[in-house]
Amino acid sequence: MSSSQIGFLVPLNRNLEEEEEDTSTPKLPISTGANVIGRSSLSISDKRLSRKHLTLIASRNGSADALVEGTNPVVVASGNRRRKLRTGETAIITNGDILELIPGHYFFKYVTMAGEKCGENGNSMDALNTESNEGSLSRKRMRPVTEDEAFARKLQAEMDNDALVEEKSLVTVKSGYSRASSLSIPSAHKDAEAIRHFSVPYDKSPLTFRLLRVKDLPAWANTSSVSIRDVIQGDVLIAVLSNYMVDIDWLLSSCPTLAKIPHVLVLHGEGDGTLDHMKKNKPPNWILHKPPLPISFGTHHSKAMLLIYPRGVRVIVHTANLIHVDWNNKSQGLWMQDFPWKIQKDLSKGCAFENDLIDYLSELKWPEFTANLPALGSFNINSSFFKKFDYSNAAVRLIASVPGYHKGSNLKKWGHMKLRSVLQECIFEKEFQKSPIAYQFSSLGSLDEKWMTELASSMSSGSCDDKTPLGSSKPLIIWPTVEDVRCSLEGYAAGSAIPSPQKNVEKEFLKQYWAKWKATHTGRCRAMPHIKTYTRYNGQNLAWFLLTSANLSKAAWGALQKNNSQLMIRSYEAWWSSKLASEDAFICLGVLFLPSPVNCHGGFSCTDNGSPPKNECGLSEESKWKRTKLVTLNWEGNRSSDSCSEVVVPLPVPYELPPKPYSSEDVPWSWDRRYYKKDLYGQVWPRHVPAAV
Repeated sequence: MSSSQIGFLVPLNRNLEEEEEDTSTPKLPISTGANVIGRSSLSISDKRLSRKHLTLIASRNGSADALVEGTNPVVVASGNRRRKLRTGETAIITNGDILELIPGHYFFKYVTMAGEKCGENGNSMDALNTESNEGSLSRKRMRPVTEDEAFARKLQAEMDNDALVEEKSLVTVKSGYSRASSLSIPSAHKDAEAIRHFSVPYDKSPLTFRLLRVKDLPAWANTSSVSIRDVIQGDVLIAVLSNYMVDIDWLLSSCPTLAKIPHVLVLHGEGDGTLDHMKKNKPPNWILHKPPLPISFGTHHSKAMLLIYPRGVRVIVHTANLIHVDWNNKSQGLWMQDFPWKIQKDLSKGCAFENDLIDYLSELKWPEFTANLPALGSFNINSSFFKKFDYSNAAVRLIASVPGYHKGSNLKKWGHMKLRSVLQECIFEKEFQKSPIAYQFSSLGSLDEKWMTELASSMSSGSCDDKTPLGSSKPLIIWPTVEDVRCSLEGYAAGSAIPSPQKNVEKEFLKQYWAKWKATHTGRCRAMPHIKTYTRYNGQNLAWFLLTSANLSKAAWGALQKNNSQLMIRSYEAWWSSKLASEDAFICLGVLFLPSPVNCHGGFSCTDNGSPPKNECGLSEESKWKRTKLVTLNWEGNRSSDSCSEVVVPLPVPYELPPKPYSSEDVPWSWDRRYYKKDLYGQVWPRHVPAAV
């Protein structure tokens, strides 16, 4: 029987509007019978698209059976309903339905010649037969998978939690593919792309944090994400950059503003050749300082920035080294808040955030220098200088670790004992009693069960509103599998920044803790985590959340000694064959989000000369405080229902909660094992065998 054309696949842009006629992707004619859609027919080089990605088997009545034959899923959208199809699965499409050949990419509208949904009068029995025979149809049409497609087989499988996904969409009503109400979405399929709706008003931004932008992700996955240029901006007078790894060439090219700042202090953990290069290539007004370490074999690992402006100071705590891959290819987090200069009568006033910040800065012991700030005067820039700012509206608490033997009044000043003491002061909702805890990080130290119990005791601190303790709960460790790394944006190369040896990872007692890195809702399944987070949660509600540079190790958190009267923080275990292993180093800094009262006014900005926003609740000065309710992006409540006593704060936790435990087939990543199964780039691991431990 001869075939005849019945319609087209019309390319759409991200707003689901038809592309211009002269674009590189033309309309694809669809004829009765089998129509093969793939990389070759579309003239698209993206290897996520197979050469035979999708087959449309069109009927004379205008409907078509869509059979997925490639390695990655295809989304079929009809009205408010979206169905994600895996390899071998089929769906019936009709006029006006939209195909996403890769979820979130390559949109096409199916348009029949008649311009109407002919399929509505089609033979329903034929449709049933098609569905029932999909297994045999798939077997007939499946072909040998080429090598490059095999590498890509899992590239987006992580995004496919369920076959049926109903979610909010970016698309316009004009296209017939309208935004669905969140109230109509079944909880089991709630917003697989939840970050696309993450938006926080400026006056509430210090209450949450941001993920760093990842260059190879779709636009929706970078919603409200930030780059280094978004952070270092405006009329900066002094910049203090605290980090471990610093690529000075990348830093200056990625953030040209830095070259214009009169005074820049770089606190770093670099050594040898890298430090020599930094000294030769730094601008003349830059000061480099490697903080002294009282215990051998450690390093400076905290990641923070302090930016001084004419109006105040911007405090930034984040998780990325100052290198290209950390700010472009990995899952990372960043928090920042601006604080004004103190008025003269308040110079002697302090607060908990100020005390924690000054204590931490004092340990860095940088060389004091003098800066003449226009209209402000001349200042000695040391740790005490930062007492000149008003931190009374700080939205978080600082949790730091510094090297040494801490006892007496300093026992609860650093590490996990600091976290314990802060949590002990807090009152939490009853729902968090015995609730689970998650540890997520990028390097694993040499652990034992005794220390894990010690750390869990600190992480479990706090009381319910009825004064009963929250109680302990077994934590889960969120850690990438070998397959996660192999199929990541960087392939096996991503494993270089997850530097944990086999002897640490494959301890028998750790098997009970392993949980998957699953980040579908933020689009970061393939962006391997360098972010470090710890949290206590119940469903999508969070008791507290810690964003930090501290990995899971005694070196980062400290270990109690001498009948629990002394906390020792050191890092000899981290330096075993390469400086990358020092990700378990011991000068660390983090920010702790709590359900604390916050100032309803807020909104101060160092870069905005306008007045801060007015009190939205109309509260008096005496009653301007609200209590925060911390939730994940997958929380199902009404975020617009802030009352004058509570404000809902969504945190972009990049991974899914509750985490899914490893299956029997999952193998935790360790960077000194050999892996012969090739990654997307055709590489095995290691490319170079590391030196013997």
